[in-house]
Amino acid sequence: MRWRESKKGIKKEMPNKAPLYRIAPFSRRLKAFIVDSFMLLMPILYIVFYLVFGSREGFAEHMVEGWVLILLSYGVLSTLFLVRKGQTPGYKAYEIELKELSSLKTPSWQRILLRYSVMVITTATLFGLLVPLFRKDKQALYDLLSRTAPFCK
Repeated sequence: MRWRESKKGIKKEMPNKAPLYRIAPFSRRLKAFIVDSFMLLMPILYIVFYLVFGSREGFAEHMVEGWVLILLSYGVLSTLFLVRKGQTPGYKAYEIELKELSSLKTPSWQRILLRYSVMVITTATLFGLLVPLFRKDKQALYDLLSRTAPFCK
């Protein structure tokens, strides 16, 4: 503030340097999920199908164990990405960052694991996939329960 403005009692608005965030639209998050599926999930599927079980038929015989391996591997890998930078490769491609709602900081690994666990459950029920389409803020059920949100600038 300049001296003359201070003396006259004129208050000048200081520009806010904090970045403005908004919750990423559903379409952008869907595109990021597709990128993550090809970059993270496909190699995991290949490793589990052909290196762990030997073939698709071997996977079909032990399908429950195979899906547990796939989901655990994908969860650990995506958690590592999210803890490190707040972004998976798909989030990075579409300029999305996962943040805590209260502090706008990168969430802890416990919160990210909670988010992933609830995401697996809501995806299995299909109800959780439809929640962002009916909410005004476009948050998914797993984001609401883990108090996180994917933000874009």
